[in-house]
Amino acid sequence: MLKEFKEFAMRGSVLDLAVGVIIGAAFGKVVSSFVDDVLMPPLGRLIGKVDFSNLYINLTGTHYDTWADAKKNGAALSYGNFINNIINFLIVAFAIFVLVRSVNKWLPKPPAPVTPKDCPQCAMPIPLAAKKCGHCTSAV
Repeated sequence: MLKEFKEFAMRGSVLDLAVGVIIGAAFGKVVSSFVDDVLMPPLGRLIGKVDFSNLYINLTGTHYDTWADAKKNGAALSYGNFINNIINFLIVAFAIFVLVRSVNKWLPKPPAPVTPKDCPQCAMPIPLAAKKCGHCTSAV
């Protein structure tokens, strides 16, 4: 069983997937930092000095100054963090789309599928370059 697992783990597709997951996790952290530290502060200031990470719905009658305080008491529904995570997702999805699109341009185009022609004598399919039918041996 250990030998089978080693063969499975050493296949190219599994290694490629592992590398992709590791790079994706690192890229996700970079994008999260970009959204939380670079994009959202000026956007919040533009909107009216709003800190998206502190936007929440209080589920109790008690007033809390920050989302962290409300979360400690189990009384917060944080839609600001949800907005941040949606923006993170959209940026990551767009970056992956651009990456896949550019990689697809680098890859060679697959050849067009060869469709055989029919023999005029026996109506069997034969290759386009055939000089004689392989089924009835008539000249094509």
